[in-house]
Amino acid sequence: MKRTRIIMAIVALLAWTGMTAQNPSKAKEILDKTAANLNSQGGAKADFTLSSEGVGTISGTIIIKGKKFHATTPKASIWYDGKTQWTYMKSSDEVNVSTPNESQQAQMNPYKFITLYKNGYRLGVKDQGNMWEVHLTALNRGRSIQEMYVYVSKSYLPSKVRILEDRKWSEIKITNFKNSPQDDSLFTFNPKDFPEAEVIDLR
Repeated sequence: MKRTRIIMAIVALLAWTGMTAQNPSKAKEILDKTAANLNSQGGAKADFTLSSEGVGTISGTIIIKGKKFHATTPKASIWYDGKTQWTYMKSSDEVNVSTPNESQQAQMNPYKFITLYKNGYRLGVKDQGNMWEVHLTALNRGRSIQEMYVYVSKSYLPSKVRILEDRKWSEIKITNFKNSPQDDSLFTFNPKDFPEAEVIDLR
């Protein structure tokens, strides 16, 4: 009898955990509040570390404002104004101009989930004690990002993002987040700042 009660308790716990993990309305609520929090003062700035299979580890800083971002690493600087991306490579003194897809944006912008989760993804969430683990799964197999995990603190700030693309996982850790107003000029490449750079248009 005691064993039966234990088994029933385990079954109940697993059932509750499963429901928690598949609560799309709660997951959306968490991401909605996080997205609103990130832009509550007209932008934000943070440090990040990107680890990716076949690429290694890259650290830098990022400034965001809605869909726009500006990322700086020891080897490159990237500007994205919501449509066009400029990537400056210090080693070659070149600037590549492109129109990135969603996975390319997410690789350099850990806050891509701000718009990504709103369309074409199944949402789930698990309570991890001091944070939530929000799981996004693409409804369309053709999406460049098939899965994404966003780890959000109880104060609605993301601390880590994991992305699955082409069967490879990338992980972005986020630290030193700070809300502050960001000027739109920060997200557009200014050729006057790099007068010797060769601009290569890849669009």
